[in-house]
Amino acid sequence: MGSTWDTPRLHTVTHVSERPRVAEASEGEHCCRSFRVVLPGGRAYWTVVDDDYAKVAVADEFLFELRFGRDRAESTSRVYAGELAAFLSWCGQGGRSLEDGARHLSRFVLDLRTTPTARPGAGQGRPPGPARVNHVLAVVREFYKHAVAMKAVDGDVLGALYEVADDRHLPTELRPEGGGLRYRARPRHRLRAGRSARPEAASQAEWEALLEAARSWRDRFLLVLLWFSGLRIGEALGLRRSDLHFTGSSTSVGCQVAGPHLHVVRRENPNGASAKSRDGRTVPVGPWVLAYYDRYVEERLGCPAADGSDFVFVNLSHQPLGGPMTYSTVRQLFARLARRASLTRPVRPHMLRHSMAETMVEAGVPIDVVQALLGHRSITSTQIYAPASQRRMRDAVAAVESVSRQRRREHRKEGQ
Repeated sequence: MGSTWDTPRLHTVTHVSERPRVAEASEGEHCCRSFRVVLPGGRAYWTVVDDDYAKVAVADEFLFELRFGRDRAESTSRVYAGELAAFLSWCGQGGRSLEDGARHLSRFVLDLRTTPTARPGAGQGRPPGPARVNHVLAVVREFYKHAVAMKAVDGDVLGALYEVADDRHLPTELRPEGGGLRYRARPRHRLRAGRSARPEAASQAEWEALLEAARSWRDRFLLVLLWFSGLRIGEALGLRRSDLHFTGSSTSVGCQVAGPHLHVVRRENPNGASAKSRDGRTVPVGPWVLAYYDRYVEERLGCPAADGSDFVFVNLSHQPLGGPMTYSTVRQLFARLARRASLTRPVRPHMLRHSMAETMVEAGVPIDVVQALLGHRSITSTQIYAPASQRRMRDAVAAVESVSRQRRREHRKEGQ
């Protein structure tokens, strides 16, 4: 079950109307899709619309609150809108009300597990895995909780989504300290997922092939920056020239960080690019990044339209000239470079981030330093780059044997 969550769209609120419910659609007639809405002030979020581009009000309220009430990134609302559009399409095509959709969620899970993914990406053409399905279900449950709170659906539907139990019937010795009645809610629908697969990283040969295929210094600088800094593509596209402190000292601009570096700052951008984390961070840069940036600056001077833009990555050869690059532009660029380089598989920007992380771990960089450079909030997200391989486990056993031998020698010396 694919969705059009990654289809680039730019529309204002005047391009869509509202439709209160999806519940009354007859079988086979209702299809939903995600849709980007730009508000008058320039801020944007993603919603769900039907075939007539009418907003599905109950979904729109949830996504609007997610974006602005909970202060989630636009990219998060984009993903949620895509997952929700898939679920609401399933409800509409089967003639199900929202209440029926919750009660028959197991059928939706089966549909997900047997339908090849249509959206572009590594899993295109294959049914989604357990982790992906669980994420869709998590979005659906959040949607229903909001719908119940807004009284758009009956609160009884939560009983179809969660198992609710209490500890009244447990023996006294098994009850938690503090006593009293305690409730717990556990999702009824959740697939058993195995260990997280190691992220798909680009090889150095693939990166070098892309670099050789690039025909502009802007594109080469982007490739070098992603490879050596591990930035997410949204972070790179959201960079402003004022974020680049590429000199030995930046105290003249009020920055006390020593050495060449850049600042990742979360802000609203007209190209939709955004840093994932609310917490800003600094990332050191080395000679490669500095050298390629100098060449890009010279190239950029040849485009007068770019003079007034503070964005680092701008359009140099297509409209709007001087405007910030977008996600879709980068996707097309990487696809074009992969074809030009005759690569056997597509390489996406995020694969360069994975490569940087794996290289740091392989070089012995402490995991907490890798976490800080990548901007992970949880160390668990970073640990996927350091799996307990057979070589590392063998080295660990050898280390124990080495320490044991050293202790025996010391013990013998003490006995003499």
